[in-house]
Amino acid sequence: MIDDSVGRTAPSRRSLLRAGLGGAAAVALGAPAVRAAPRTVTISMQRSSVLFTVLKVKGTLAERLAPLGFTPTWHLFTSVLEPMTAGAVDIHADVADAVPIFTQAARAPLTFYARERGAPAAEAIIVPAESPVRTVADLKGRTVGVSRGSGSHYVLAAALKRAGLTFADIKPAYLQAPEGAAAFEQGSLDAWSIWDPFLAFAEAKRPVRVIADGSGLTSYHRYYLVNDSFVAAQPEVVATVYRALVEAGGWVKANPEEAVALLAPIWGDLPPAVVAAANSRRTYAVEPVERGQLGEQQAIADVFYEAKLIPRRIDATDVPIWQPPAGRG
Repeated sequence: MIDDSVGRTAPSRRSLLRAGLGGAAAVALGAPAVRAAPRTVTISMQRSSVLFTVLKVKGTLAERLAPLGFTPTWHLFTSVLEPMTAGAVDIHADVADAVPIFTQAARAPLTFYARERGAPAAEAIIVPAESPVRTVADLKGRTVGVSRGSGSHYVLAAALKRAGLTFADIKPAYLQAPEGAAAFEQGSLDAWSIWDPFLAFAEAKRPVRVIADGSGLTSYHRYYLVNDSFVAAQPEVVATVYRALVEAGGWVKANPEEAVALLAPIWGDLPPAVVAAANSRRTYAVEPVERGQLGEQQAIADVFYEAKLIPRRIDATDVPIWQPPAGRG
């Protein structure tokens, strides 16, 4: 079973400062001249952070960052909203298109540095195959599981709106993905709005029916963000990370069986077919973020504001964007 509960808190700014001061003190006291220890770049991850998982397991990013004097540290979170808004981590792995709406509404100091091309079928609203629920309209009065602030939160909100319903018409059960998986399997939920790889896992555990996916609602681009201060101070580190992500995406698609073998044990020894199904629905095509392509982000923001999921209207296109150096993207 997928276990996404291994949430670890990133090192605090105070602990990072202490580490830095310790090195400075050694120099001041005349310690023997040695090569400076690598500086850490903290990276947040989720179970769905496939490309960063590949870079971690293969050691690729550590190898690429070493000449720059950096070493990556990896921090797995069940929910990335808190570390993103708190600024506790330097670089964030991919998050669903809805997540930056919440961080922007919270005025988090984050810059977009890449996105993964859309994959609308990689998140869906599912019901047990034997359920009488056939359409989104049939969800009225039903208990629907969803992770607050996730891309699937938007899919559910948009699907309800399209069916002439609101969250007031259903009984939303706000559960993190692992909790939702257990509740859905045990029959505690009438429906579940979820993303891959949890979607593929649910499909493998029991017969399900998809009553809506992202098609016609969202392209489901996944965005990569970095702290404003970090990208300003270390643009070459961000460029190195960006190039490594592009290559990792190409590797996963060019080597599907090897990718499945790498990911299956990390995702809880899932059957290869489950991992392959999840990978088949994702593009893993990493590209620069273009401001002119953020119109869909605005649509998400507007739906969330109307549903009272964010406290204020925002201009979702008014965000800092980092671009890879010309000729090196």
